[in-house]
Amino acid sequence: MTHTLHRRGTEESLRDDFVVFAIAAQSVNAKGIAPKFEEFYKIVRKYNPTNTGDMKKGNLFVLGDEAVGTGMLDNSIVHAVFNDEETVASVLKELKEADLGLSIVVSGIIHSIDQCCKKNGMKMHTVERSLGIWGKKEVLPSEPVLEISTMCGHGMIPFNLIESLVEDISANRISTTEAATTIARQCHCGIVNVPRVERILNVMASK
Repeated sequence: MTHTLHRRGTEESLRDDFVVFAIAAQSVNAKGIAPKFEEFYKIVRKYNPTNTGDMKKGNLFVLGDEAVGTGMLDNSIVHAVFNDEETVASVLKELKEADLGLSIVVSGIIHSIDQCCKKNGMKMHTVERSLGIWGKKEVLPSEPVLEISTMCGHGMIPFNLIESLVEDISANRISTTEAATTIARQCHCGIVNVPRVERILNVMASK
């Protein structure tokens, strides 16, 4: 299972939300593989991801690009977030050609990912689906808050922070971009899609 699996939203709202990440098999090929993670990062950075991160170190909005892309470890998990299917297809094409020996995981709308693979002569190896939220759903916050908070698969974006930032945007105390960046900083792995967060915040603030 992947922590990028549980992003909430309609199909339309998720059409511009893709996470591509690399991981090694710890008992098979992890030893000495750190330089391959750095090669992966160099490839994905060429396609202008909206966010990046290494689960062992932190994200783009905390560390900066250079710090994320260097000094990776054999047990790193390196992420990049993209906004459109064509870019993801191009990223996968170059990763296929690079043949880094890493497992590549892509999260997003399944049929869009399938098309990205088919364009490059590949088949999806495994497909995972989230079964959603079970239990006392009546105690959950609003759906827009969940759409933002679930962009961090480890639950590091507080509901109250999102709601407070929406109030600040409505009162013109902070810009939507500043609010989205604040939210992105909370997700250690760097899998928050900042433009999508901005879009959701704008809708929330307008109400």
